[in-house]
Amino acid sequence: VQLAESGGGSVQSGGSLRLSCAASGFTFKKFNMAWFRQAPGKEREEVARFVIEGTIGYADSVKGRFDISKDNAKHTLYLQMNSLKPEDTAMYYCALEEILINPHSPQDYTYWGQGIQVTVSS
Repeated sequence: VQLAESGGGSVQSGGSLRLSCAASGFTFKKFNMAWFRQAPGKEREEVARFVIEGTIGYADSVKGRFDISKDNAKHTLYLQMNSLKPEDTAMYYCALEEILINPHSPQDYTYWGQGIQVTVSS
């Protein structure tokens, strides 16, 4: 299983970025997928998740601003981030798990990308 994030960078407050997570080595449709982020000195936290049966969930801090989606044909997970704020600055990771017990816990995800930096300046 390989996951590779792209699309990060630096933007000003209010700007937008779209992260992509290209996946390979597994049956894409059979896995639960999520985006997490980790800021310096803070714990890794869930940002958004796409559960197998189609359920989508977001952290309260990003609801209405971020949009998670995926393209099964391209084996790619996306995170569209709008109205970015300085507090969104973090390393962003995509993660996947076949059998998910607690979607909010990073410990429940087996496979991780290498992470990509998102920096939002005020």
